Amino acid sequence: MKTEQLYNLFKESKGVSTDSRTVGKGQIFFALWGDNYNGNKFASEALARGASCAVIDDPLFETENTILVDDCLFELQALASNFRKELKVPVLAITGSNGKTTTKELLAAILSKKFKVHFTKGNLNNHIGVPLTILSAPADTEMLIIEMGASHIGEIRTLCLIAKPDYGIITNIGTAHIEGFGSADGVARAKTELYEHLRKVNGIALYNDKDSLLTEKIFRIINRAVPFSDPTGIDLLVDLVPSDLALRISITYLHHTYIINTNLFGSYNLENVRAAVATGLFLGVEMKDIIEAVEQYQPANNRSQIKTTKSNTLLCDSYNANPTSMCLALDSFSAIKADRKIIILGDMLELGDKSEEEHLKVLKVLQSHIAEKVLLVGPVFHKISSKSGFKAFDNVDKLMEFLKGDTLKGNTILIKGSRGMGLEKIYDLL
Repeated sequence: MKTEQLYNLFKESKGVSTDSRTVGKGQIFFALWGDNYNGNKFASEALARGASCAVIDDPLFETENTILVDDCLFELQALASNFRKELKVPVLAITGSNGKTTTKELLAAILSKKFKVHFTKGNLNNHIGVPLTILSAPADTEMLIIEMGASHIGEIRTLCLIAKPDYGIITNIGTAHIEGFGSADGVARAKTELYEHLRKVNGIALYNDKDSLLTEKIFRIINRAVPFSDPTGIDLLVDLVPSDLALRISITYLHHTYIINTNLFGSYNLENVRAAVATGLFLGVEMKDIIEAVEQYQPANNRSQIKTTKSNTLLCDSYNANPTSMCLALDSFSAIKADRKIIILGDMLELGDKSEEEHLKVLKVLQSHIAEKVLLVGPVFHKISSKSGFKAFDNVDKLMEFLKGDTLKGNTILIKGSRGMGLEKIYDLL
């Protein structure tokens, strides 16, 4: 079946799904492949749950109401590309090594004050998540915000071909997923694929002009660029205000200064707020609405969250970690005032042959931090920390056993690590 025919079926359907367990009645099921599963095997289950049809790419699973194609993923992406053309709404793409999800969430809150916004939910930011985000956009959508993640060179380019962004933000270029990129230069090449796309379509990049690397890339690549410090032809100043725990900022614009109390932990989130405020102003949102949106925003998914339990105050930042974000979190934690501090860190994943070197750098940073206790977890930290003086565990289960026998009370606790470490399991013990 040709993509055009499949697109006609999509317009008559109730959307698409790639999960046979949650597929809705009237949806089209796409039988995608994963590292440990063959989605074709679940086509019959999806149909039994009410899917209007199942798109498969293995003829062994052909039955009534299946549609055989050469490659299910290709067809899903092509379908999203076709739908994106028909939507005819502005698309803003966000990528970067750190902060892209928080920036996306803040921007969605701000832009929703003026537009009907559809945006990436959770971490659906890859070759599957981006098409699903586009295909789930309601008909009355006025603005699309697409988060783009990547672990290899070429992925952002592919996502741009699908989403066709008109505007783009690279939050920063750090050392995330360096295993797949090969080097810091590889990370920069991968992220700036967004800039390359914007140049080709005469789109607009909004950029942090305090970041020398991004500024250099902007002037080399982009035709049209808007700095965060001057989004509307009027200076915008966004600065830190001293605070005990949650991030507090001042915004100066049009000769007025506003103080904003956020619900975010970490001074590193200042640049995420700055990106969102500047972009909101550039796209015509009123300052009063921007302030309201930022103050009302509640972080979720263990990203810069402040949680108060019966025993402790938890600073939960365990959804993702890389050398840059780990050190920034430690710096922010060092700056806050608290009587008793505890640091719990999990391994940083996807660092390839740089892994031990980068974890040793974190250990060095930890030596200068004053904390009642430092607990490390993960095979890398466990291997390299024997002479550090810190207690280390090779997995989270062993850390949990330790915490069950060592009740912690009255502490402010930073919890940071890669998502694969599963540090959210320890929250209930604190």
